[in-house]
Amino acid sequence: MLGFLSARQTGLDDPLRLQRVESTRRVWGLELNKDRDVERIHGSGVNTLDIEPIEGRYMLSGGSDGVIVLYDLENSSRQPYYTCKAVCSIGRNHPDVHKYSVETVQWYPHDTGMFTSSSFDKTLKVWDTNTLQELKILAIEVLDLEIQAEEGKDEKTGGTDKSSRLYLGILETADVFNFEETVYSHHMSPVATKHCLVAVGTRGPKVQLCDLKSGSCSHILQGHRQEILAVSWSPRYEYILATASADSRAKLWDVRRASGCLITLDQHNGKRSQAVESANTAHNGKVNGLCFTSDGLHLLTVGTDNRMRLWNSSNGENTLVNYGKVYNDSRKGLKFTVSCGCSSEFVFVPYGSTIAVYTVYSGEQITMLKGHYKSVDCCVFQSNFQELYSGGRDCNILAWVPSLYEPVPDNDDETTTKSQLNPAFEDAWSSSDEEG
Repeated sequence: MLGFLSARQTGLDDPLRLQRVESTRRVWGLELNKDRDVERIHGSGVNTLDIEPIEGRYMLSGGSDGVIVLYDLENSSRQPYYTCKAVCSIGRNHPDVHKYSVETVQWYPHDTGMFTSSSFDKTLKVWDTNTLQELKILAIEVLDLEIQAEEGKDEKTGGTDKSSRLYLGILETADVFNFEETVYSHHMSPVATKHCLVAVGTRGPKVQLCDLKSGSCSHILQGHRQEILAVSWSPRYEYILATASADSRAKLWDVRRASGCLITLDQHNGKRSQAVESANTAHNGKVNGLCFTSDGLHLLTVGTDNRMRLWNSSNGENTLVNYGKVYNDSRKGLKFTVSCGCSSEFVFVPYGSTIAVYTVYSGEQITMLKGHYKSVDCCVFQSNFQELYSGGRDCNILAWVPSLYEPVPDNDDETTTKSQLNPAFEDAWSSSDEEG
């Protein structure tokens, strides 16, 4: 570590190198946090998670029960063992609750005053969180109710249930978009400054673009033949959109063009021409998940052929990175995520009841995170602290955090072999002259 600091001080190293190395080490050491629970609110499976990008403090979850929950991830109690509490929930008694399963939730990328949700009830809803400032007025009352519940002084209010009812009337919808088909996925651009478009994938073959400013569907992208299972805007270019469909195809679009998509991804890297591009397929099954790398230079796709592929997002070339079998039995969109700010970036993919972690550019599987007892449907990465949150059909949200040390079995020999160490520790913390 001293070597890193010395090299940075003398200008021999990139100032961010130490940060990237430490971030990489922390991802290598991810494990289930036994000291932190996430309050269980959903009565059915958790389909989607999103952490707001401004502070990285608040997390949204959407469930198969139609319920949306907003969590505060900060440990305000400063205790070693704590529970991430629900700040508010849009439960079954809320007048604007989704009627059916919530498939996607997303914070507005530029502030925490708004978020969006989409559902099998054929709607996309925009929610205003600015009224949550009123929670400060209710904080003392809620705290008193929880204390009464713990001490058994008020059996009727039940503490947490009462506070949830207090919150129900606060979150309100700012706008609602209605569609003719079931909504599978939606996404807002994280970098857009010249448009406020929300891309929406539905059971129909057309991608719909909704304008938050006008409150209407601005235009439609045609080219797929079956339902759109996943959509994602590029984090690098605000007009570039990726879509995945049950027709085995993944496409890249420039939404300013009216003549069709830019590229239809071809797993065989065949010569592209207008005559044969319609035959290009990204997978040998449904393409039900996609995610750009944090720099936007590459795109990852997953399909029901149990494969994950890495594509060059500028020319659509299949990089042919081999990730092996990536188990995928999801009948709808699969929400996976990538790391950010590491020396070597990682991808986290739901894999049955576990989460598989791969290095993006080499395809090496570095670990399997085990903790859920039913299938995992979504996960989200918190880049500020290199933490991972996952939601599954067991109704649980689990927190995965970096371990400080790799467990070493007790023995008489005081020396520790390299095989006992987490691989990230072996070279990352050298203080040798060579490192400096």
